[in-house]
Amino acid sequence: MRKRDDNKIDALYEATIELVNEIGIAATTVAKIAKRANVSAATMYIYFENKEDMLSKAYVTSKMKLSTFLFSGVDPSVSVQERFELMLRRFVAFIEQYKEQFLFMEQISNSPLLEKWCLDEVSAFYDPISALFTEGRQQQLFKEEDLQLLVLYSVVPIVHWVKEQLKVQTTIDGQQLNKVIRMSWEAIRA
Repeated sequence: MRKRDDNKIDALYEATIELVNEIGIAATTVAKIAKRANVSAATMYIYFENKEDMLSKAYVTSKMKLSTFLFSGVDPSVSVQERFELMLRRFVAFIEQYKEQFLFMEQISNSPLLEKWCLDEVSAFYDPISALFTEGRQQQLFKEEDLQLLVLYSVVPIVHWVKEQLKVQTTIDGQQLNKVIRMSWEAIRA
């Protein structure tokens, strides 16, 4: 039995992300992934069952990286608003720092493939968001709405704003970011 080579797995993930971003999910093939990763297609099949398995695992790995990035160093003793703002700032920082992974996750999230995959697995990565919003509702800081709606109204506008910013410039304007975060807070505040 072959020994697991994490460098090859990382190269396959990176190649998958690059190709999906460049040519889309449908045009990305096992052969193209293997070639980009500089491994044989047979090597890819040692680690992954097929293209769908590769995409799914690359997605889960990217989501785990995002989750770790979002919540590392968050002090649970600070106010809900401070944690909310920090979470949004860290999300924007992740998008800036890991743009390729973010764009890959966006493509997968908009694909019908996601419905067949790992939704339960990745949803656990975001338990801290649910906990934050639940705490905010318990403290009567947030509107009495479904948690998913609160998250959507506060996070999705930031994502779209950042994507627009990345189209026209390489860095995010800090003053504008402050305004967008304030608007996100106001959108869900009780």
